[in-house]
Amino acid sequence: MPSSVVNQYSYFPETEILRIAYQSGAVDDDLKVPLAFSERFRQARSKGRLLTAVIKRRYRFIKNN
Repeated sequence: MPSSVVNQYSYFPETEILRIAYQSGAVDDDLKVPLAFSERFRQARSKGRLLTAVIKRRYRFIKNN
């Protein structure tokens, strides 16, 4: 099922960056995200809920727009 918050995402294991493109067009790079957590994000039924509850509270991010 498509996310109402997340349009697409990419994970870069060499830098541990989880790049999230939102439905709004905004793009964030979440820093120092472990590979295991990126897998959890990939498998999440509600990516928006996981993003709000865990990722934005645990990892620093940079806005890319």
